[in-house]
Amino acid sequence: MTAADVSKQRPASSAAGEAAGRASSSLSLAKLKRALLWLFVASGALASIEPSPYEIMFIPALLAFGWRDLLFDRAMAPLIVGLALFNVGGALSLVPYVDQRESYMFSAISLYISVTAIFFAGLVAKAPLERLAVIRSGYVAAGVLASLAAILGYFDIGGLSQHFTLYGRASGTFKDPNVLGPFLSPPLIWLSQAVLLRRSKGFFRTHLPLHIMLLALFLSFSRGAWGVWLASTAMMIGLTYFTTRSAALRRRIVFFTALGAAVVAVLLTIALSIPAVRDVFVIRFSLSQDYDVGQTGRFGDQLRSIPMLLDRPFGFGPLQFRNHFEGVDPHNVYINGFASYGWIGGLAFFTLAAVTIYFGWRLVFRRTPYQTETIAVWSCLFLQILQGFQIDTDHWRHLFLLFGAFYGLLAATRRLSRLQEGERSG
Repeated sequence: MTAADVSKQRPASSAAGEAAGRASSSLSLAKLKRALLWLFVASGALASIEPSPYEIMFIPALLAFGWRDLLFDRAMAPLIVGLALFNVGGALSLVPYVDQRESYMFSAISLYISVTAIFFAGLVAKAPLERLAVIRSGYVAAGVLASLAAILGYFDIGGLSQHFTLYGRASGTFKDPNVLGPFLSPPLIWLSQAVLLRRSKGFFRTHLPLHIMLLALFLSFSRGAWGVWLASTAMMIGLTYFTTRSAALRRRIVFFTALGAAVVAVLLTIALSIPAVRDVFVIRFSLSQDYDVGQTGRFGDQLRSIPMLLDRPFGFGPLQFRNHFEGVDPHNVYINGFASYGWIGGLAFFTLAAVTIYFGWRLVFRRTPYQTETIAVWSCLFLQILQGFQIDTDHWRHLFLLFGAFYGLLAATRRLSRLQEGERSG
């Protein structure tokens, strides 16, 4: 080999090395981004401290992905415009109470979680299947962590009852059992769907987390959470059954639905054999509690607040409902929308919910590569939108994650349809 030949090979070798280096660097960066997204979602399990790790982890996750890794489409307009008006209404309602720390912190959190919803929408729209897989994994880890804390606390293992229970009910790493329960619904739906579709990855990665979270959900003794989980599960199973073209999958769905119902019945029987559990269950299983009924009960306060709010364009102000009704909150996100965010915010949130329901029932029957993911997300989101009539959900971080994921899927489906139409016309 001559010197000239060697000199010709050096640039080619150098270019190949540089290309390999860039590929390796790109791969490492992609892994780092996935890890940060996973940690961001998984940190949602720790909601009993403020600022929570979820709030802190959002910053590095946002910086890691940046504008170039997010995709925004006009299909997201209801989410972006709705949340913008929601927070504008909240800011106007805050003006008389800006010197009250609780009130401005309430408004700041509303703005923050609204931004996270838009972030998730842009994130999912860019790469739906890949990024939803990371979100699912992180959320399941969060659900298991919160559930283990709830179980250990409920049975007072290691003296943890004082940290992880409230009013004799498992709250885990959340401030309220009524939030822990709905938080567990999405990972339970995802794992149940994985079992139905043969996507499960063994006992320790699917079935064990599923049963841990089911136990924690039960021990939360949250009637709303029980109902949401049951209805979401039934909706996911029904949509999967009616949208599949596989007769074998339909038979599998029928078999596992019957098996799952039997397993839940057995576990419930075992749990109710424990006197302490049975006593709380009997009390909580009642459809109406003493604080629900009567003129000064939860529902009475809601009815009395409506004519008052009709005379107040800016509502009562953030967290001011309790000052008008003996220290209690609305326990209805739509009434709270008008009470804490004024007419602008209340109408914006109600309209966002209504428009989302309209698009949700259309999207879930579209045959796309994202239909399975859409069924799972919509089964959870739809029921938790309805649950807003029973509890304040405007600060539920996981609800805004679901909103973002849904609108990301809506945008991805719209872009895919446009691409397919372009290919057909070309």
